[in-house]
This record gives sequence, structure tokens and C-alpha cells, in this order.
Amino acid sequence: MTTVWIKNPQAIYTANELDASGGVVISGGVIVELVALGQQPTTPYDQFYDASRDVIIPGLINSHHHFYQTLTRAWKPVVNAPLFPWLENLYPVWAKLNSEQLYLATQVALSELVMSGCTFAADHHYLFPQQLTDAIDIQVHASQSLGMRVMLTRGSMSLGQDQGGLPPQHTVQEIETILADSERLVRTYHQRDAGTMVNIALAPCSPFSVTREIMQQSADLAEKLDVRLHTHLAETLDEEQFCLKMFGLRTVDYLEIVGWLNNRTWLAHGIHFNADEIKRLGEHGVGICHCPHSNMRLASGICPTLDLQAAGAPIGLGVDGSASGDASNLILEAKQALYLQRLKYGAEKITPELALNWATQGSAKLLGRADHLGQIAVGYQADLAFYRLEELRFSGSHDPISALLLCGADQVQHVMVKGNWVVKDKEMQCVDIEELRAQHHQQAKYLLAS
Repeated sequence: MTTVWIKNPQAIYTANELDASGGVVISGGVIVELVALGQQPTTPYDQFYDASRDVIIPGLINSHHHFYQTLTRAWKPVVNAPLFPWLENLYPVWAKLNSEQLYLATQVALSELVMSGCTFAADHHYLFPQQLTDAIDIQVHASQSLGMRVMLTRGSMSLGQDQGGLPPQHTVQEIETILADSERLVRTYHQRDAGTMVNIALAPCSPFSVTREIMQQSADLAEKLDVRLHTHLAETLDEEQFCLKMFGLRTVDYLEIVGWLNNRTWLAHGIHFNADEIKRLGEHGVGICHCPHSNMRLASGICPTLDLQAAGAPIGLGVDGSASGDASNLILEAKQALYLQRLKYGAEKITPELALNWATQGSAKLLGRADHLGQIAVGYQADLAFYRLEELRFSGSHDPISALLLCGADQVQHVMVKGNWVVKDKEMQCVDIEELRAQHHQQAKYLLAS
């Protein structure tokens, strides 16, 4: 087992108050020592890496995405559409998705993410047309080839247009099919140790695309299998009106009545809550994934992050689908969160460190892995992102951690996952990016032409 000292970084953000200014020592994929500035490790090491040109942070964690949407970025018919018409136009396109397209889309999304500094990504996949019933299996294999950690959620749609929902009828599945496949996937792929590379969660899509029954039964199954729950909630005022009309309930009341108001649950977006709902979400430890780029692109609103956090609800970050955020870049998502939340709460309260904390510790909490991911600390997994501040945009910057967001870092120099180099000198180690891009772009054109 090789032990490596990542030595004397230019700067290091640990996401806690611990001092690692002299670097970190890694063995067996785990951080075994933090080294103070000017000190030598007490742990014997075999190799060292000179990090004097690098700014190091914990690997970023993306807590909400739709990998398949990389195939429909910047599609002209929906460029200026809000959420509901955006979905209504895209559902028929997405319903044609095949296995090769999903594999490539997953690899593209994950490659983009890791090149931005992300080491662990959650995906919300809810499309299972007849030709793609093994979608999550495909995603497992696509992620394993890249060496990234993933939380793959078995999504579902069971409320079609015939029953008053938003999705076309041919995109929905029966409850029995959804639950059987959900249990199969958890038992086949879900791992539970600290070094886990694949997690599975259950994720009915949204109030306007699933029935009350699948929400309730998914909650029961998640408790039985001890896995997490995920869905979209309170993203738009249209959704709020849909819940009032369809269920006679506001979104959080609906969440409670179907058994989801607990700390097993994390929600995407979480914008339109009143004060009482924020209090209840916090009391039950429900997590919220803030998706600033998507919320601005679709003009959905601004997540009340600090109010939720003060109430006890963990906050994480997600890039959302690449057709609504249009780029799978998590360091830029942290920058956007910084700026968007300053509009709501002011510059003094929203700091670069807070935005980075949402993208590391916060997202780790949402995904149930905060005891070994999201920080640089002894006993934590050696998931690290290395940036260099050597481009013109960084010239004249003084605080390296602030410069990552304020000056717009958008690509890593290196990334380490579980102590392994996944990106080295800006190059992916396990995939030919140019070949992947060419194949993916070809399939994107084919999908829209078919």
C-alpha cells in the first residue's frame, strides 16, 4: 500500500477549522494525516507530490442532475420557456432515448463534472421507455469506467396526461414495475461502506408526474431497504398550483401526507416555501439541493437557503439537468450560488467559503455520506480537487480560496478520487474526451432528428 504526502499546497480549504497548510498524507484511499505548515509528516510515506502551485479543496459533490439531458442542451424550441412548457416540449424527445445515447450522455455529464472538480455526483433518472428499462444498469457501467462516485436514483413517472399529469402517457410505468425494479437495483448495486463508489436511492420524479401511491410506497420501500429518497419539490409556482388543484394540498403538506417529511429525504430546488413550511422542513432534517443556474435559466425563483439552513435543513448544490443548467460544471455552480444568494441575503452573509461548503459538506449531508466525504480531515476519503491560479483571469488575485469563485475557476489541474488520480494535468485518465465528444454529439443530432 503506497502512502503519499500531498506536500505544501499554495492554499488548502478543508471545509472545517483544521490546519492542513503543510498538506495531507494519504494511504489506502484515506486521509491519514494533516500536516501543519513547515512540518514533516509523522506518518512514514513512500512518495510525495509537490502541490506548491495548487489550490486544494475537498472533491465537490453534485447532489442533483439529469445526465441524459446533455443530449438536448440549448435546443431552440425551449430556450425561452419556463418549466412546464419546457417539459411538455422535451418529454416526447426524451422518450426516444436509447441505451447507447444514455451511456454516452452519462459519460459526458460525469466527465464535465470531474473536470470541474466534482468527485461524487447524484443523478435523477426517471425516464424508462420501453427501449430503456435497464437505464440505471447502463449508468452504473458508464460511471464505473470513469472512476467517479455516483448516487444513481431510480426515478419514476406514474401520472400521465390521461390522469391529469404532465408526462405523455407512453412515458409512465405501472407501480408494480417501478417498485420491483427499485428493489432489484438496491439489492444489486447499493454499497454501504465508507469507500463506496455506487449508491442507489428512490426518486419519484415530481408531484406533477407521479401518483400519491408511488410516493407513499417508495417511502415505505426506502425505509425497508434503508436508502435515501429524492424528488423535485416547490420549484415553481405552477407546481404549487398543481398540488393545490390535484391533491388539495400545498407542496410540504403533500410531502408529509405521503410519508416523506424526514431526514431520509432530499429535495431538488426548494424555492417556494412559506415560513411555516421552512420551519417544518428544518425540524425534520429534510435536505434541499439548490440549483442556481437552472432556477435562473427557467426563471423559477431563488431558494431561501439561509432561512432553510437556520431552521435545520441541510443545503447542498446541484447543476441540475444539462438542458436547464446547460453545463455540468460544479465549481461554476458554486460561483453562481454565491452571486444569486447575495441578491437575496446580502454580500456579508454569503461568502465564498459558504458556497464551497454547500458544494462539499452540504451535498455530502444530503446524500447521507457526511461522515467520510465533503471535508479534508483524518479518516475521510481522499477525494481532492486541485486548481491552479495561473491564467490571466487570476492575475492580481490575493486570497486563493476566494479567487476560485470570484475570478471564475472552471477547470481543475488534477482530481483524486479514493486516492487515485482521475484527472492529471487536465487530462481524464480513463476516457478519450475527443472521441467521447464526437460520439455524443452525433447521437444528440440523431435523437433530435429521429
